[in-house]
Amino acid sequence: MTLLDDPRPISADSHAVETAETYEGLAEKFGDDAPRVVHKGEQGDYIEIPNQPRRSRNVAVMCLAGTRLDYATPLPREHATKPGTGSISDPEVQAYFTGGYAAMRPGLRDGARRPDDQDIDGISAEVLYPGWFPMFSLPDLELLIATQRNYNDWMADQQVKSGGRLVGLAALPVQDPEAALAELHRAIDLGFKGIVIPSNAPRDRKYSDADYDPMWSLAEEAGMPIGFHVACMSHVPDWLKAMGSRDPVVQYAGSPTLIHDTMVELMVRGVCAKFPRLRFVLAEFNAGWVAHWLDKAQQGWAREFAKDDSIGRPVDLLEVWKRQFFATIEDDTAALGTREMIGEETLLWGSDYPHTDSTWPCSTQVLDEMFETYSPASRDKITRTNVADLYSL
Repeated sequence: MTLLDDPRPISADSHAVETAETYEGLAEKFGDDAPRVVHKGEQGDYIEIPNQPRRSRNVAVMCLAGTRLDYATPLPREHATKPGTGSISDPEVQAYFTGGYAAMRPGLRDGARRPDDQDIDGISAEVLYPGWFPMFSLPDLELLIATQRNYNDWMADQQVKSGGRLVGLAALPVQDPEAALAELHRAIDLGFKGIVIPSNAPRDRKYSDADYDPMWSLAEEAGMPIGFHVACMSHVPDWLKAMGSRDPVVQYAGSPTLIHDTMVELMVRGVCAKFPRLRFVLAEFNAGWVAHWLDKAQQGWAREFAKDDSIGRPVDLLEVWKRQFFATIEDDTAALGTREMIGEETLLWGSDYPHTDSTWPCSTQVLDEMFETYSPASRDKITRTNVADLYSL
């Protein structure tokens, strides 16, 4: 029996919750620079990654997932949208923050119990991205490689514990293309079905550089989709640092801008042309903006070619999108409105569990409302068969 035999949705974008086991052994080799879990008494449990702009975070902040501490009182939500999150000042939320791992649902600590959370939400499986992304921008290359290797070993174990209902993505240290290639070989041997790399290339190179061709080639040959997740970065670019003082609503609504440079590198600067069977997933950027962006990028490429024909004659970017790209959505009704333009076969639904943007524990109700004017076949594609086909589930 495969996951496709189960009629329930599959989340294409959910998250792991790293534990002390994830970073086991790193402190012995790298000392105070190593990522770690720290218990801070009444403040709760924290994941700390030194030498990062956001070096410390309470693990409970990553695990609110739309309900109060008792997991019984759903927070209010609007029609066809995810539930809100409790107020930070809510005593129950504060108690959750201080409770650490012990206060969490067992499924957030143990892959063997994660199916319990899936059953509550009415889904059959989840594709798992990491929960805390600063491990992708560690400045010490040796530590970066070791940390991601640790994460991959831990995630491979969580997949086994889940009985096949967790589909983890392996992290690759793209700051060193040779190390990334070596870890991709190892990920294939460990049984991973996909990988995740930063949404922006390292400062000193572009994803269109030939250094990455062996990695792209192996991923294409192995049928390993490559995920780019919002907030997963190799470094914080200067223009993004400048946004730190902008209105938080502008920052939230503008999150798709974080992937645009990489899309141009892949679609316009030759990667997709060289590796036409390589598949990319844009996770948690949503997709209501994609049709407009493709149209403007097509015009921009034509204008650039008119000035300098050495850059290569433009190809149809919509064709490239439909052939090689996928985007995850949560409660993005705008994406459903453009599905015929960008191809409903390119859309993947994700619950984002257990993050605060999650549709858990009412994903079924949200999907019922989102798809009430669409055919059952469209819903089944976007919520189940597209992701199952992509990851060969």
